[in-house]
Amino acid sequence: MPDSWHQGRLAAFDIETTGLDVDTDRVVTAAVWRIDATSGATSCTEWLADPGIDIPGDASAVHGITTEYAKTHGKPAREAVTEIAAELNYLVERAVPVVVFNAAYDLTLLDRELVRYHQSADFTGGLRVVDPMVLDRQVDRFRKGSRKLGDVCGHYGIALDEQAHGCRADALAAARLAWRLAEAHEDLAAMDIDELHAAQVRWRAEQAASLQAYLRRSTSPEAVVDPNWPIIPASG
Repeated sequence: MPDSWHQGRLAAFDIETTGLDVDTDRVVTAAVWRIDATSGATSCTEWLADPGIDIPGDASAVHGITTEYAKTHGKPAREAVTEIAAELNYLVERAVPVVVFNAAYDLTLLDRELVRYHQSADFTGGLRVVDPMVLDRQVDRFRKGSRKLGDVCGHYGIALDEQAHGCRADALAAARLAWRLAEAHEDLAAMDIDELHAAQVRWRAEQAASLQAYLRRSTSPEAVVDPNWPIIPASG
């Protein structure tokens, strides 16, 4: 048995989308890595979806997928979303932790897609998530600068290849970042995955409250930062 959650089996998940609104935007691409840190074995499954709506130019500029390309080469969105959820269910059934950078975005948007297509989000109950964004903010609270994936990877010496902002590269980078954080911080490595998941729920809430207070003081008196993690409940 591995000594820590990061030394055994891990998965990593990332999506690219039509935009930033978790309630209305759609999945365009997704990737799930399966990683065995003991043996070094890895595999990756990827999806390209036709989201059923136009992909705005600013989103295409990030991930490189245009509306025309998605319509021509992508699976119907319902089919792709169902397969992604099935892969996550597979991992849940085998108690494999899933690394997701900024999980509250990726997993919430996927949740809304499942609701949109009347699919069951069964994976949400047993999913154990490792979110390097939450972990980094917890262990290095006062570091200045951006906490985007590329910047956090740069801080920890993890290279993003030329496919950065593609879900395959970003998911793998997130997994490497989670491993590096656990190696560097014994308190993270010492937790079992249930303890770590529960801790991240608390830490995310604390981080959201701190950011909200800062925004209200500095730029936006009515700013609201949702504290929920790893999935933001639907309003109404």
